[in-house]
Amino acid sequence: MHADLGPVLALYPTLTTIVGAHCGGKPNFLAVAHLSPMNHGTPQYLAIGLNKAHHTNAGILENGQFSINIPGQDLLAETDYVGLVSGKNTDKSGLFEVFYGQLPAAPLIRDCPVCMECRLHQTLVLGAHDIFIGELVATHADPTVLTDGRIDVAKIRPMLFDMPLKKYRALGPVLGDCWSAGKALKHKDAQ
Repeated sequence: MHADLGPVLALYPTLTTIVGAHCGGKPNFLAVAHLSPMNHGTPQYLAIGLNKAHHTNAGILENGQFSINIPGQDLLAETDYVGLVSGKNTDKSGLFEVFYGQLPAAPLIRDCPVCMECRLHQTLVLGAHDIFIGELVATHADPTVLTDGRIDVAKIRPMLFDMPLKKYRALGPVLGDCWSAGKALKHKDAQ
């Protein structure tokens, strides 16, 4: 029998990212694991949830732009650090080598194998959090993480955030092919 844990969010682990935004005219970064693709159409939208107390929120609201950078495991200490200290008190602008794509206030991190530029589309307020929905403007990927021109998540070696246990985790092995593993059951139902 399953134990009733109450309203416990059981969707962890989630992808660990570094969100970038210009705050006070310079790059600021924050570790964020509360994010979600919103659709698969064009334009494509992504949502990030940030507590209103974060310094990064003001930069996103002021400039209407932000970045979502996917660090590899080699950036564990830096990723954790930008989540530990606030840009209100600590200048994080020199921590990473930054580059820019199409959006001048969405700083991209050169050492992150995948970086996405987002233009703010909508802001929702849910309790103590701002939910920023951004329109994906461009994705930049290091060629070393591509397989046949597509991003290969295993090559990124991303970090997963495990909130209940307060740990960073790694990806495991491939389990099967999407839209294929269940075909045997589909054929069984047709009989």
